[in-house]
Amino acid sequence: MPRLSEVIAELETLWPAERAESWDAVGTVVGDPDQEVLRVLFAVDPVQDVVDEAVKLGAGLLVTHHPLYLRGTTTVAATHFKGRVVHTLIKNDIALHVAHTNADTADPGVSDALAGALDLRVVRPLVPDPTDPGGRRGLGRVCELDHPVTVRDLAARAAARLPATAQGIRVAGDPEALVRTVAVSGGSGDSLFDHVRAAGVDAFLTADLRHHPASEFTAAQAHRPPALLDAAHWATEWPWCELAAAQLDEISDRHGWGLRVHVSRTVTDPWTAHAASVHPSPATTLPESASRAPAHSDTSGAPN
Repeated sequence: MPRLSEVIAELETLWPAERAESWDAVGTVVGDPDQEVLRVLFAVDPVQDVVDEAVKLGAGLLVTHHPLYLRGTTTVAATHFKGRVVHTLIKNDIALHVAHTNADTADPGVSDALAGALDLRVVRPLVPDPTDPGGRRGLGRVCELDHPVTVRDLAARAAARLPATAQGIRVAGDPEALVRTVAVSGGSGDSLFDHVRAAGVDAFLTADLRHHPASEFTAAQAHRPPALLDAAHWATEWPWCELAAAQLDEISDRHGWGLRVHVSRTVTDPWTAHAASVHPSPATTLPESASRAPAHSDTSGAPN
């Protein structure tokens, strides 16, 4: 069996810490470099349910995409849920290693895995990493389909191929518009709208799209804007766990380590239910006097 330090050294070649954003918190959070590792579990979130799964599995290493402590802390007391995670890990000799924005921009990375789950052919990064002379690293991916599909069909494909969540897939745009090129970005993606616009794609699939950025993006287009497909954050990043596990499997085989590599199926998306709207739109139900603001109303308030 390899030591933890040997496994971490290989993970650092896949996702070097220096390629993480300056605000990020990546690398090894818990673990003895000299401990031996037989089983490894990959997951999106380092939450208690996932840590309990690692304990049950007998894992010596948990690798997650999201950090446990993104900001500094003054305590790891078990009276707090993050402190309980730390205590559970240490008591059970489980190391925790995080690959976050350094996995987002990797080649292959989080968005490559998302594209692969949707059978999209990756063409280039959406936001290239200027330090990569090969032009393959960076945030997001610009992709092509083997044949055009409608926005409705692309949304159905995403709903069928990504892990099921309460949210499902939300769509902004003409459901019958044809899609030939797609930009994808695992995790929160509305900060990338300028790059999506510049890429000239027919659709953009990501997560955590907020009302005002999405509304302004669609309204600002002179011609037909790219359709927006908004999936759950966890669902867009989970395919990376399978990709990363396969990468570590290959490394283990190359070194003859015999690691047992697993992917967590625990759903850590925070939303647990969805109730579809059944009420008619306000325009069809409100009396005319209630459907518009009174003339004296102040409608200049800041957006929320």
